[in-house]
Amino acid sequence: MSTDTPQSPDEGTPSRAELAARIDELETELADATEDDSDPKMSIIATKGTLDMAYPPLILASTAAAFGYEVTVFHTFWGLDILHEERSRNLQLSSVGNPNMPVPNAVAAIPGMDRVTTKMMEKKIDDNDTATIEELIDTSLDMGVEFQACQMTIDLMDYDEDDFYDGVTTGVGAATAIQDMADADIQLLI
Repeated sequence: MSTDTPQSPDEGTPSRAELAARIDELETELADATEDDSDPKMSIIATKGTLDMAYPPLILASTAAAFGYEVTVFHTFWGLDILHEERSRNLQLSSVGNPNMPVPNAVAAIPGMDRVTTKMMEKKIDDNDTATIEELIDTSLDMGVEFQACQMTIDLMDYDEDDFYDGVTTGVGAATAIQDMADADIQLLI
């Protein structure tokens, strides 16, 4: 048996003014939460500049952008060659140490084999109507992907910033790349 004193119907029931105030409070919280909903973010670090390693960051970046991600690709060391207009047209495929090459390492080490295997891969790319590096860069830029060139690498390799594709962001340092990764939902090192 309860010893609580029965309450009148109006006791404990919020007034219209209190309900209106609570509704306003909840609507404000909902508006704030909606404002915080931004596009998901992907940050990629591209460190390699061979033909076979140029494709993964470009394909992942363009695909993520197509799915609504805000994408940044920070290119450093040999990965910077991907953004260099002339060098990106001449990326090589490394034959030695590549377990998927159709030649043994002893043969792959013969001078000129990298060029032979590169030509083989370029033919496969062409035969399969796969996008070129330049086409993937252009498509990615059109989709809003931000390609960043590491300033330290530009200085170290003595690159001219005018030799990069139009739309590439230069002058980017490691601190900016780290902050970008910290803010990203997905971080990849390629």
